[in-house]
Amino acid sequence: MVTIIGAGLGGLMLARVLHVNGIRSTVYESDASAGARTQGGRLDIHRHNGQAALRAAGLLDEFRARVHEGAEALRILAPDGRVLFDEPDDGSGHRPEILRGDLRQILLDSLPEGTVRWGHRLSGVTEAAPGRYGLTFAGGGSTTTSDLLVGADGAWSRVRPLLSGAQPAYVGTSYVETYLYDADVRHPASAEAVGAGGMSAPVPGQGIQAHREADAVLHTYVSLARPLDWFGAVDFTDAAAATARIAAEFDGWAPALTALITDGETPPVLRPIYALPIGHRWARRAGVTLLGDAAHLSPPNGEGANLAMLDGAELARALSAHPGDIEAGVAEYERAMFERSAEEAAEAARDFEVVTGANTPQSLLEMFGAGAAEI
Repeated sequence: MVTIIGAGLGGLMLARVLHVNGIRSTVYESDASAGARTQGGRLDIHRHNGQAALRAAGLLDEFRARVHEGAEALRILAPDGRVLFDEPDDGSGHRPEILRGDLRQILLDSLPEGTVRWGHRLSGVTEAAPGRYGLTFAGGGSTTTSDLLVGADGAWSRVRPLLSGAQPAYVGTSYVETYLYDADVRHPASAEAVGAGGMSAPVPGQGIQAHREADAVLHTYVSLARPLDWFGAVDFTDAAAATARIAAEFDGWAPALTALITDGETPPVLRPIYALPIGHRWARRAGVTLLGDAAHLSPPNGEGANLAMLDGAELARALSAHPGDIEAGVAEYERAMFERSAEEAAEAARDFEVVTGANTPQSLLEMFGAGAAEI
């Protein structure tokens, strides 16, 4: 029996591929139910990692049926709204887009009933015996693991301290999340600026990024390179005041862009960006391991969800390849994961600098093969 903490994409992928290979698992999740909260925006799922995991799970057809057509289009804008780069969706399907919530539901629907135990927020872990761990949950309840404990519980993992003293560090930039609904009718200028897929309007230290979701929803992440204390002085409990304070940092930008902030139809949500050290790893400890952000949290560059799913699929594959020898399977998984995640974390740091650093948007244009542009 494998005990998984966290019903995110990585934890659910692990449970699914274990199930495909005849291995039982239980997933403990803090959310009260599958619909307890929104699951974030669109994800681009790549062939070499996310789609490979879905293939191992036998869920590629279900995934393709939920893909958002046309969403691979990309444009880069200047602060005044000029289009610096405009790449339509070429229909290649190299990085098809899907809502995180839709992808999570595909995985949930593929699991035997009762696999996920909702409303179980892990509050403590102790070693009950060599390779066996006692779990306690907020509000009461406890259990003891049998064969393997897997921390798939994200950036602030409760399982990670069993293996590592590393803690995520703030990278110096935060996002502020907003939404516009029925944008083609109610916010046509912003809808035109964003286009059919994703849009980025960056300058050094700040930017506005948005993408189009189903039903003409515009989902925006406003990025600001500011200390945490700066954001701490913004009262996010007062939506109007917080919106005005964030929008003030974009004074003089094109109205179609600033409206993505000022016309937001949900309260702005602060999303500080944290990362674990590049090359984070740990010494092998019997009966426990990590995957996804719990193991290798990095700045966002479109790979996080893909890597979490690949981790889940690869751990399940390694366990099934070593029946009766959990430790051999975990050791094989960790060796490959450490190497892969170190390379990906270094790339994520470089990509984040391209998007937010001192040379953007020229660095971003160069990434996509565009020439220099006058900003």
